[in-house]
Amino acid sequence: MRTVSFLGIKVYSIGFYADLQNPELNLSSCATADQKIEHLIRRTACVLRIVPTRSTSYSHLRDGFMRSLQKRLALGRKRGTLSEEEEKAVQPPLRKLKSIFPSTPLSKHTPLDILLTAPPSDPAQTRSLIFRDMGSVDNDWVATEFVLAYFEGDAPSPPLKRSVAERLQNPYSVRETQS
Repeated sequence: MRTVSFLGIKVYSIGFYADLQNPELNLSSCATADQKIEHLIRRTACVLRIVPTRSTSYSHLRDGFMRSLQKRLALGRKRGTLSEEEEKAVQPPLRKLKSIFPSTPLSKHTPLDILLTAPPSDPAQTRSLIFRDMGSVDNDWVATEFVLAYFEGDAPSPPLKRSVAERLQNPYSVRETQS
């Protein structure tokens, strides 16, 4: 559950789903929870399911997503993991992402599914971020960083991050989710 303000207003529930049966995954038992989460996101298909607990608009969600990705750009520059050329290359996919959201309301309890496709076996192909019934963005950086933003640092939903970390630290519960 994501809450905002000091009043703790509940705005949406969020779920994270990943392909834990992917043979390419190889989660190390020695890795930290944060390392396991990043490994998962970088190496397998994932889905974020956002379910608003109150009516909102797609444009409100879009604006939050865009702010989050702008923070990821700044973080990449600061860490030196994103070159100026790479930053310029992600601008068209960011504009596309911004354009796929309709200017209509999103009713409460209506799920918004966001799929991060599995890494392609062909290096010439890119990962996609697919917004169900709206469109997709085909760009490795945008697709991966969009999902990573939910888990790094001051994540938008600390309970989501905590829940996934706990699940990955407990091998029994990971096996349980695979069945």
